[in-house]
Amino acid sequence: VQLQASGGGLVQPGGSLRLSCTASGRTINGYVMAWFREAPGKERQFVARVGRYGGTGYYADSVKGRFTISRDIAKNTVYLQMNTLEPDDTAVYYCAASSTVITSTSTSHNAYAYWGQGTQVTVSS
Repeated sequence: VQLQASGGGLVQPGGSLRLSCTASGRTINGYVMAWFREAPGKERQFVARVGRYGGTGYYADSVKGRFTISRDIAKNTVYLQMNTLEPDDTAVYYCAASSTVITSTSTSHNAYAYWGQGTQVTVSS
């Protein structure tokens, strides 16, 4: 499956952005879809994931209550709605997919075989 991320940009603190990750080659049904982020000088960090057939998202504590992951099967796309953005949210955001990841490892970037190219999110006044 090929992934294409988009929607990043520059936003002021407290603002919102919606990232999109459009898949091609295969339907996202059957894949755990996730978002990670990587800030300069830091390791790639788990942000959120949604299950193989949808359902409730799972979030990193740092974004819980502010970010929402969702998917649109008809568009073969996963979204990350980001609200109340903070400067610490500044990073390159990557979408990822895996058909084999299990719950206990689903927050590890090593568990995902397919990656999008990344989209820059900058939160600054």
